[in-house]
Amino acid sequence: MITKIDSFFGGHIEFETNGFNATPLLERNPSNEHLASIFDETRKIAQVMDRHGFDTLWLAEHHFQREGYGGIPSIPMLAVYLAQHTESLSFGSFFNTVPAWHPLRLAEDVATADILTRGRFRFGIGRGYIAREVETLGSPLLDNEANRELFEEQVEIILKSWNQHSFSHHGKHYDLPARVPYRGGQVEEITLVPRPLNLPVEVWQPITSATQRGYDFMAKHGIKGVLAGGSAPGGPAEKMARQYQETLARAGRKTKLGEDLAVGFQIHMADTVEKAEAESIPFYEELLKLLAPLDRIRGLTEDQIRATEDPAKAPHAGLPTIHNAIQEGTWFCGPPDHILDKIQELEERFPGLDRVFVHIGGPGIPPSIIRQDLEWFGQEVMPALKARTRTAATAGV
Repeated sequence: MITKIDSFFGGHIEFETNGFNATPLLERNPSNEHLASIFDETRKIAQVMDRHGFDTLWLAEHHFQREGYGGIPSIPMLAVYLAQHTESLSFGSFFNTVPAWHPLRLAEDVATADILTRGRFRFGIGRGYIAREVETLGSPLLDNEANRELFEEQVEIILKSWNQHSFSHHGKHYDLPARVPYRGGQVEEITLVPRPLNLPVEVWQPITSATQRGYDFMAKHGIKGVLAGGSAPGGPAEKMARQYQETLARAGRKTKLGEDLAVGFQIHMADTVEKAEAESIPFYEELLKLLAPLDRIRGLTEDQIRATEDPAKAPHAGLPTIHNAIQEGTWFCGPPDHILDKIQELEERFPGLDRVFVHIGGPGIPPSIIRQDLEWFGQEVMPALKARTRTAATAGV
């Protein structure tokens, strides 16, 4: 049963207009003051969620996004700030781009956030998908195999540093600790200071490429998975959930479909389904403008990708529409009762699922609209979900 409702904010600023007819992505050039407004925007979103009993606000790590689509370079630091302005909401990295870090620096920052937020920090890991970020910070991304190999070793180091009082690591990319003299001896092992107080640390990872190697790595380290979009019956989310379930079974864990997973979808609320869909058109178009050139929209040709940057060509390029996204289960648009029905349908297909995201970044949706959606969801959908959970608990389900 779904008991935890989260939201994911990608860290984008408010734009005056959105969609194919709005400012082309590469021509967006906001001021530094405007870019810095993202921290206030995030605080406002967090306070709405905290007030209505959401579980976790997940945040995206990005670097050098001068166009204004991703302005949070340090999620642990921001989480500590947000914890001072909220009572019970948790904060998570969706995801920390592990190859952008030295693994021990990331391990230290996450441990510090765990302590300073009093256990309200969740850890998510990703390999990165924007070359301007990862390659500039000194790690491979264009070479997929090298990126995956580095990522896997880094994650092993992070987990080892948290779960062992002292440790050493001797791998292809890292030889830790440095063999140096210390107080008349030689360093053989090293201790992370501080380590998280709340152990073991729950780790989340996106399931995107859906390779068996990736599933096996998650099962080996007890990593939970996040499926973003495609939640329609028989869609990508269901297929990947089954493959993850089968991998866990081979590793000796029998689970219900959806167990140890979270499923995300984009919501936009209005008085009617038709109004919500119409209002979502420019938001979805802005999303295409951002993600298509980064190869994040499946099945597009090179001509279609280029068309997303040309308002004259985009309407005639056969690009996916908000209606396609709704059919795929990536977007839920409508009034509270409709959104609630969609969540209950999702729960029926994934009987082991207990966590969902009601936003999956929303880089095309103005933060002010995200807050309105979360406020409305919190007022009318959240109480119904909580009442149902209490009823089930009373019945011993």
